[in-house]
Order: sequence, then C-alpha cells, then structure tokens
Amino acid sequence: MAPVAVSLLLLAAAAAVVASSAVNSSDASASLMQMQMQWGNARATWYGQPNGAGPYDNGGACGFKNVNQYPFMAMTSCGNQPLFRDGKGCGSCYKIKCSKHPACSGRTETVVITDMNYYPVAPYHFDLSGTAFGKLAKPGRNDDLRRAGIIDIQFARVPCEFPGLKVGFHVEDGSSQVYFAVLIEYENGDGDVVQVDLMESASRGGHNNNGGGGRWTPMRESWGSIWRLDSNHRLQPPFSIRLRSDSGKTLVARDVIPLNWRPNTFYRSFVQYSS
Repeated sequence: MAPVAVSLLLLAAAAAVVASSAVNSSDASASLMQMQMQWGNARATWYGQPNGAGPYDNGGACGFKNVNQYPFMAMTSCGNQPLFRDGKGCGSCYKIKCSKHPACSGRTETVVITDMNYYPVAPYHFDLSGTAFGKLAKPGRNDDLRRAGIIDIQFARVPCEFPGLKVGFHVEDGSSQVYFAVLIEYENGDGDVVQVDLMESASRGGHNNNGGGGRWTPMRESWGSIWRLDSNHRLQPPFSIRLRSDSGKTLVARDVIPLNWRPNTFYRSFVQYSS
C-alpha cells in the first residue's frame, strides 16, 4: 500500500481507537507481561519500503543500527506504548501470525521491537517493516497482503535468541570524559533492559574522593536503548557495565569499554543471558 494511503488509514483508525477503545498504557503493559507466551490479539500495519526494514535509515526510535542486517534481518516492528513502553520494550521479541485475510499463511514469524508507533489502531498495534508484514503471507501473495494495509494478527511474547552473538555496546557520538552514552543490544532472553550501572576502573579511581572506581553508578535511560551517565568528574576507564533485565536477571560485562575507548565505536562483550 502506498505510504499516503497507509497514513490515511492509520489516522482514521487512530481516531476511532481514541474515541471508543483507548487503554491505559500502564495497565496494558502489565497485561502484556501476564500474557507472556500466550497468544493475544493485535492489529498490524506496515511502513517503509515493501521489502525494507522500516525506517529509511535502517534504525528507529530504539537507537539500533542497521536493522536490515544480521541478526534483525529486517524482521522488525514499531510498537505502540504498551509494546514500546517508553523504550523499555526495545529489543523485545514476539511471535506473530495472521489467518483472517485470504493471503495470510497462518505461519508464525518472529519480530523485534526496534521503533515507536505514534498512531495506534488498536490497544496492541505492530507497525511492521514491509519485509516482516510480507512474511505473514502465503507464498507469492506478499503484495496481496501488503495491499490490505491493516490486518488482524495474533501475538505472543517470546524469549529473544541471537545465535552466536554476545551483548553489544555502542558508545554514542558526543561521549566524552564527563559524559558517557551507550546503546545496548543483542540481549537474549526477555530482551528488555530496565537498569544499567557503570563501574569505573577501581585501580585508577578507587582512591580518589571524586572518582567512581570500585562502585556501581546508576546510568539514566536517555532514549530507546541508549543509557547515559553525566559525571561530575573525569571518568576513569576501563568501564564495566551491569545490566538488569525486565525479569530481574543481572549480567555484568567486566571492562567491556577499554582504556582507549572512542565515541561512535562498537564493543562486543563476552557475556550473554542464557536463552
């Protein structure tokens, strides 16, 4: 479906939702966690190029880069607030399927939340990449399904699995000796990061009244999956980073950001949540 037509459908449907079936986002988020691994009902649209990854820059509101490449492979989706959850839903994985439209295959596909949907057409709304939307179709009927524009789907929260990958940390542009921002990605399991802490080098900062070495300092969620630390002193690398997932599991990447770290650089850890 053409972008203009999709936008008109979204606006019309969004108005109907606001008028008749708006939901409290916190209640919906709680319900989502209760229905984990159980099928629920949602509606789906698509955006971007028919065989694309969604955003024109292959990124999105979560801050992930190159979602058209492995491991996302364009199987991505925007989520409305109960799914996006102010960024805490970034990286969450869902099984989705459709059966009501004649072009639907009924097969399940897995998508990852990588972007924010601002115009929901249902209490749970997946705005899929063109690739992911087409994957729900019977062989040869991808375009038939895309022309439907809005379809009913079923969805279930599932653990994320990124075979062969460890948790990754991309140090963002603008990071400096007193400001540090990092994008966190490729977490197996529930996929959600709800708290991030940073530890400076114990040997370099631990004996300084202004230093943070040897102790964990909470970082603040900046936007999407990017977390930041505004420091009142010169940060002392290497940095260890501790993650806490939505399910309460913790993971520590020791000295993952090296002494000679640089902005706009990706650093791979040696740790991963068990899937």
